[in-house]
Amino acid sequence: MADNDATHLAHGLAGEHTPPDWPPLSADELDTLLLGYPQLGVLLRIVWHSPRPLSAACVIETAQGRFFVKRHHVRVRSATTLTEEHRFIAHLRSRGLPIPEVLPNRQGHTATPAESWVYEVHAAADGIDLYREAISWTPPAERDHAQAAGRMLAELHAAADDYAAPQRATQILVARSELILSADPIAVLQAQCATRPGLVDYLRDRDWRADLGKVLTPWHARVQPALARLPRRWTHGDWHVSNLCWNDRGDEARVSAVLDFGLAAANFALFDLATAIERNAVAWLALEDGEQAARPEIARALIDGYRQRLPLDAAALDLLADLLPLVHVDFALSEVEYFHAITGSRANADIAYDTFLRGHAAWFHTAPGQALLESIRRSA
Repeated sequence: MADNDATHLAHGLAGEHTPPDWPPLSADELDTLLLGYPQLGVLLRIVWHSPRPLSAACVIETAQGRFFVKRHHVRVRSATTLTEEHRFIAHLRSRGLPIPEVLPNRQGHTATPAESWVYEVHAAADGIDLYREAISWTPPAERDHAQAAGRMLAELHAAADDYAAPQRATQILVARSELILSADPIAVLQAQCATRPGLVDYLRDRDWRADLGKVLTPWHARVQPALARLPRRWTHGDWHVSNLCWNDRGDEARVSAVLDFGLAAANFALFDLATAIERNAVAWLALEDGEQAARPEIARALIDGYRQRLPLDAAALDLLADLLPLVHVDFALSEVEYFHAITGSRANADIAYDTFLRGHAAWFHTAPGQALLESIRRSA
């Protein structure tokens, strides 16, 4: 049994490749893990290590085929909080969504704790992982791919319509929306700090009330009343083309599998669509290119695909445009907390706070940002 990538690197926050925060999965630990999954057989080889930075994951080959294994630190995901994602996946699969099955261990559980780690094992995804090396915030290569992604997102929302579950039991690396939904986000964050000591420790060196006020202005006052009236539903939370597989490599490829529900939480449908635009339609890592960083044709394609399955009227698109500058707020603070309190990287926490939380919101006040929002409104 051989690990095929002894020099594994992960995606960094600035688009570079860096040593991973978490050690790559090894053949020895996979051998031990697979003792709890007798239906998979023994490990033959590690096929590929994921470059995603927030956990460790790989594709393995056993006598029974290929499988995807992911390992989380227990401070990021407990067996309980990981199982929340798996229940949502099971519901969507029961409604016909093309999502790889999360496999149970010999005790019948889909989350397997071991010392400081929690593991999950998934069946192999159908199709071609066209964007598996793509960094988040990299626009798709084809407009048609964005349209197909938008259509599948609407399919997911239709399937999630009758899923009722409490909100996630963690704030760490979860795409939630309590701050932007609240009439008083600063008061809500102040209340959350009672149970988020790592975030408190970071924010004490920041004028966070003033900073958050600047991030929220003027968008929040316009959107919050309407957002508060929207029906709640669980959402994917990280709808980027790298979390999808495709039936072929052509321009007209269809989505064959949906991956990675790690950020899923109870939000509202427009939250997911705004996240999809934020992830796919702005090349955030190339903002020095000015207007070229915005991809309004990708945003419109996502919307067009979505509307092939679910309606979006002019009022919804106006709300979507005003939501877009705020959709990242809760998750950006979650990343600040993760980097500061769990991986111990002040530099990455500063990037999450300055470049992600503050910088992304500020960009929507620029001419390219305004043009992207207007393009969304015009798509009605």
